[in-house]
Amino acid sequence: MTKFTGYIGTYTKKSSKGIYSFVLDTDAKKITDVSLAAEIENPTYLTITNDNQHLFAVGKEGSTGGVSAYSISADGSLFLINREYSEGASPCHVSVDADKTIVLSANYHKGTAESYSLNTADGSLNRVASIIEHTGTGPNTARQEKPHMHFAGFTPNDQYAVSVDLGTDRVDTYKLVDNKLEEVSSLSVKPGSGPRHIAFHPNGKFAYVMTELSNEVIALSFNSETGAFEELQYISTLPIDFTENSQGSAIHLSSDGNFVYAGNRGHNSISIFQVNSETGQLTFIERTSTEGNWPRDFVLDPTEQFLLASNEQSDTLTLFERDSVTGKLTLLQSEIEAPEPVCVKFLNN
Repeated sequence: MTKFTGYIGTYTKKSSKGIYSFVLDTDAKKITDVSLAAEIENPTYLTITNDNQHLFAVGKEGSTGGVSAYSISADGSLFLINREYSEGASPCHVSVDADKTIVLSANYHKGTAESYSLNTADGSLNRVASIIEHTGTGPNTARQEKPHMHFAGFTPNDQYAVSVDLGTDRVDTYKLVDNKLEEVSSLSVKPGSGPRHIAFHPNGKFAYVMTELSNEVIALSFNSETGAFEELQYISTLPIDFTENSQGSAIHLSSDGNFVYAGNRGHNSISIFQVNSETGQLTFIERTSTEGNWPRDFVLDPTEQFLLASNEQSDTLTLFERDSVTGKLTLLQSEIEAPEPVCVKFLNN
């Protein structure tokens, strides 16, 4: 019997109390044991170290926001190590490098990307090492009145850091010098597209950006020597006749690099694309309903036989079985109760 532990980052505006844990039973093909793992305000995004020893979460307290560090015990429970919060809105995204030396956060409201060094002995956060602050606007006056950083993470092999700015339609690459971010390349994507998240192909040559405002996936080529991106393709994640409000959310690839999955909040679906590993371009396969409202994120389990989606506005998770040959999803379990779920992560296998 194989069971995998996962964690849910949430908003705590209504009934949620913080970070929740859950179990995926791969034999029974169901999610069980959704329970509170740590009390914290608005831990909307989480990241877990490769060795499963530590979890980092964005969060807020009063008028401050930042990142919290937790240790993960053998039974999956979380213990707070420390927090690095500062005045102002909390970040919306957090990531950690493979060597557990640097944590990056992106702050939508401040329009910043921040780097923190880590103490390798205990996983605690040091004070912010550097802050990148963008300037500029985009053509969407309601959503692009200023920079809105939505993602800060790492390129393959942690060679570079990368940020995605919804407000200025930019994807930027940085090198890390003494844990500080120094820009080396910047790509401006289609004005008004509102890029949100990026995911890299395992071959390191391609990357895929989900746009929130135009509901598209942008296929990019990536030059690992210079850190530069170039556009290859734009492909819509929505049906051509869909005219209601929908906003792009998360984007993830299967580890074999054959499939891209992209979330649509409003259309309430996950779009599935086949990857051409030679050109990096995508071919649309199908869309699958998430059986809930506002799928803000989703995750493949460690076996990649399953996909779990988080429906923020219906307070539910939905579990699918995934066909590794076709990439398609089959519904297994819907309406799994979870309060205000935003982000879902599994411990690594």
